[in-house]
Amino acid sequence: MQNINILTEYKAIFVPMFSIKDISTITLTLFAIIDIIGALPVIISIKNRQNHLDSEKATLAAGALMIAFLLIGEDFLNLFGVDIQSFAIAGSIVIFIIGMEMILGIELLKDDPASKTGSIIPIAFPIIAGSGTLTTIISMRAVYSLSNICLGIVLNLIIVYVVLRLSSKIEKLLGASGLSLVRKFFGIVLLSIAVRIFKVNF
Repeated sequence: MQNINILTEYKAIFVPMFSIKDISTITLTLFAIIDIIGALPVIISIKNRQNHLDSEKATLAAGALMIAFLLIGEDFLNLFGVDIQSFAIAGSIVIFIIGMEMILGIELLKDDPASKTGSIIPIAFPIIAGSGTLTTIISMRAVYSLSNICLGIVLNLIIVYVVLRLSSKIEKLLGASGLSLVRKFFGIVLLSIAVRIFKVNF
């Protein structure tokens, strides 16, 4: 009997407790926050500007950032005296600038020709793992287990990777005029999201 109790305690400590309901909720919430479908016009625009899109690097970088923020995000920001609200506001400004680029058809965030980080910035951050995503992940720690949140993040990363890989086919399907229309529409959406994040955290 004592051995059974010890085994039960061992499983409770070392075996992740997965919940299909919690995983579904986490996955759908992050999918809505990341909004990879809505971000496609931005991603395609960046890909065409750089003539390259490293889907694997962008997905892995975004995933690493999400997991890192899940584990040490709040403590890391506190080291620099930065609170979550300030971080969210800074992210909203970047999102606002990207939205302006989409609507006006101008380039405000200049790329360094010698740099190879274009797939990481701004695709991995702040488009995929933006301030809204990271603050949501930190907030989830108070409600859900780490194992369920991690699985929800992984499922979203799979979706993100597939969308990034198919971005060229989606671009051909939409065409130049269709892509321009979608880009301007989602530029307005991004501006609205940026304003909302700013208002909530100001």
